[in-house]
Amino acid sequence: MSGDRVRLDDLPLRDDLRGRTPYGAPQLDVPVRLNTNENPYPPPPELVDDLAEAVRSQASVLNRYPDRDAVALREDLASFLGHGVVPAQVWAANGSNEILQQILQAFGGPGRGAMGFEPSYSMHPIITTGASTRWISGAREDDFGLDADRAVAAIEEHRPDVVFLTSPNNPTGTALPLEVVERVVKAAPGIVVVDEAYYEFARTGTPSALGLLPGNPRLIVTRTMSKAFAMAGTRLGYLAADPAVVEALLLVRLPYHLSTLTQAAARVALAHRAALLGTVDRLRAERDDVVAWLREHGLTVADSDANFVLFGRFADRGAVWQALLGHGVLVREVGPPEWLRVSIGTAGDMAAFRHAMAAVLADHPPIAHSGDTPDHRNTDDLEETS
Repeated sequence: MSGDRVRLDDLPLRDDLRGRTPYGAPQLDVPVRLNTNENPYPPPPELVDDLAEAVRSQASVLNRYPDRDAVALREDLASFLGHGVVPAQVWAANGSNEILQQILQAFGGPGRGAMGFEPSYSMHPIITTGASTRWISGAREDDFGLDADRAVAAIEEHRPDVVFLTSPNNPTGTALPLEVVERVVKAAPGIVVVDEAYYEFARTGTPSALGLLPGNPRLIVTRTMSKAFAMAGTRLGYLAADPAVVEALLLVRLPYHLSTLTQAAARVALAHRAALLGTVDRLRAERDDVVAWLREHGLTVADSDANFVLFGRFADRGAVWQALLGHGVLVREVGPPEWLRVSIGTAGDMAAFRHAMAAVLADHPPIAHSGDTPDHRNTDDLEETS
């Protein structure tokens, strides 16, 4: 009837999308927000000033389309990445989510499959399904690491067209040894994507998969400016790969997908990278301190190379999440059952988290550690890349 509101189920939606829910993390106005892995330190005033000037200089040409291939930005990104990466190997888009979408549009699709090892980013299977690609779930180990032999066996069994590796992983914070990446690249029949969205937070000496690009034309390394660069609002993700991969993505990218202002903001951020990345050491120190504090208070904590910590285990993690929220602290109910994740904030943020956590533990003590294996497969709410 014309007066009735049309429901989603009334629309001719694709069958593989029916019953699904959209991605989303709670956006609540609370004193301490530690749920979306943002860098808590705002851009410095000198960056803000330069960004305002860059926007002003570009405003008079907004009637024209942006540089379709973002040539200057890709030159800046190649310079930042090092490892011998040249501009022809770099591609950029609106967040690393769009990068992943373009990869799946080019190398996935009907009749093809993509594999990831869970618990990991929820956006990987979501984007995979959106690209009409079959999602294949592999498993991580008890410590959330990835055993090379088991990973290779899973790849040989399922023969996925795209394999997702994450280092550091989210929501666990686990970094991958380079040897695991090498084994997977050698075994995979198609594209291997190493998602390094949180790489800048990894402990000193942690190698990047960028060093494996020479001689591996099916390897893609993705990064973002949303995390360590404190530019989540800019929405800028990028990748490094063989130039042929970039040529493939040109076949599926939308025309003029990266706006003039986005390109300008990203270039300004790269020019100020020393100041922006200067917060990383502080966040690493806060991360290590909160890991130690949580363990001292009887909680199980996953080793983290990121700007967040996965901790547990709780009989009712929802009740713990709600109790922390009652103290004005928002964390993320995410990953395997019995676990929560806290993003690393400022020293003041983390002091508030510890104070709230201490109060909550009085009513919600953690499950005594027994060495049993968490259920990695039951991951109703995982996490995003960006």
